[in-house]
Amino acid sequence: MNAPAEKFVGDVRILAADVEELIKATAAQSGEKLAQARARVQTALASAKDTVVLQSRETAQAADQYVHQNAWKAVGISAGLALLVGLLIGRR
Repeated sequence: MNAPAEKFVGDVRILAADVEELIKATAAQSGEKLAQARARVQTALASAKDTVVLQSRETAQAADQYVHQNAWKAVGISAGLALLVGLLIGRR
């Protein structure tokens, strides 16, 4: 996975942990509206976790498949970039 995707997944995990902590902290509070809100948040959180996991897996599979199908393109691009960087460094 790339760095932005890993950061996003990490941020979602932190958010999920914070929401779960908030739910536990308000468990002692009573009230029908609070109980309904807590249930909606738990449902939404579970759905968000499932969505993030599914999208992460799909993205990783797509990237893996692309690299396998276009391996020589990836090698060529990497070699070209290395040559360019080498030329730029050599000019100094």
